[in-house]
Amino acid sequence: MISAFFIFLFAGIAEIGGGYLIWLAIREGKPFYWGILGGLCLALYGVIATFQSFPSFGRVYAAYGGVFIVLSVLWGWGIDKKTPDFYDWIGALICIVGVCVMLFAPRH
Repeated sequence: MISAFFIFLFAGIAEIGGGYLIWLAIREGKPFYWGILGGLCLALYGVIATFQSFPSFGRVYAAYGGVFIVLSVLWGWGIDKKTPDFYDWIGALICIVGVCVMLFAPRH
C-alpha cells in the first residue's frame, strides 16, 4: 500500500507539473522550452503509472483520477497560491474515499 501511494504521488507530480509547465508556456508567456519540458513530464507520468502492482489498467487509472484531484488541490494551494475552500476539501475527501473503495475493496 505504501508503494502504491508513492507511485501515485510521483505520477501526480509528473502529470500536474507537466501540465503546469505547458500552461505557463502558453498562457503566461514563459519560454517555449518550458512547454517542451512539460510534455516530457507528461510522458514520464505515463511511464510511472505502469509501475503500479494492481492488475487492471482501468482500475489504476480511475483510482489515479481521484488522487489527481487531491494533488491538484494541493498544487493549487502550494504552488499557485490559490487557497482551497471548504468545498474543495470535501470534494477531495470524497475522491480519496472513492479511491480506497476501488483499490482496496475485497473482491472474489
